[in-house]
Amino acid sequence: MEDLKPKVSIIGCGNVGMRYAYALMIKGITRQIVLVDIDKNRLEGEVMDLSHGAPYISPVEVIAGDYSDIKNSDLVVITAGKKQKPGQSRMELAKDNVELYRKIIPEIVKFTPQSVLLIVTNPVDVLSYAAYKFSKKPSKEVIGSGTVLDTARFRFLLAKHCKVDSRNIHAYILGEHGDTEFAVWSRAMIGGVLFKDYCLICKNEKTCQREEEFNKIFTEVRDSAYRIIERKSETSYGIGLALVRITEAILNDENAILPVSILIEDYLKINDVYLSLPAVVNKTGVREVLKIEFSEEEKQAFINSAQAIKRIIKETGL
Repeated sequence: MEDLKPKVSIIGCGNVGMRYAYALMIKGITRQIVLVDIDKNRLEGEVMDLSHGAPYISPVEVIAGDYSDIKNSDLVVITAGKKQKPGQSRMELAKDNVELYRKIIPEIVKFTPQSVLLIVTNPVDVLSYAAYKFSKKPSKEVIGSGTVLDTARFRFLLAKHCKVDSRNIHAYILGEHGDTEFAVWSRAMIGGVLFKDYCLICKNEKTCQREEEFNKIFTEVRDSAYRIIERKSETSYGIGLALVRITEAILNDENAILPVSILIEDYLKINDVYLSLPAVVNKTGVREVLKIEFSEEEKQAFINSAQAIKRIIKETGL
């Protein structure tokens, strides 16, 4: 097989993997996509189906392959893992998926040791830490999708409430991708204006119950996955698009700032755990982490996230 560049390999081609592959094809930022999955028959069908749209997109080759076919990948995206069931927390998935990673991470590193690894499997912070440990790669080359999707949900809902383009909202959900995540209200901005100041000049200032609305928005962000799973048994479109955004930053060497899950070192006396902070993302993975100033409440929320993930890491034996 001839390697075409940029080359992206996807390990695990269920709903999330295929939504990502489909969005990646449409975006036209890669020349070769290798798909690896245990269900070879279905995978071949997926590749045929995707490839038949080739005349209508930028040139890209899609391959149903094995681990040996991922060699020389610029990026390996891992979505393999058990699905989250209705009523099941992300943390309950941890033990089975850690054991799966014990098997697949060494295979990936064996065939493409230089690749940046992007972890998507939930619980993503725990699995990112597992991939870092099992791969023995530098932490900057092993990143998790983190709260990139949560942040998109947050910005979408804030934009909807304020009736502005969501691209003009600059606000983050940070910490765990899960139940202990938190909104960084102290730094949230709309068009360069802090929300606390914007609310004073907003035309709805007299009728909007600010605290009530903010709490409602954050609760909807935090619980979105559970609500979607209750209705359609899985979430995949949003994360597929979020992964394309991270992929763009890596393949195009953008130095884009995204809230990915990365190894926390010496921040608020927290070490050796993966959580989401704004990070500069480029072709090397993470160039640097932005250790922003939190409010006291946000500091405690970040510490709570760290404690929650560390407990799960300990329980899985990592």
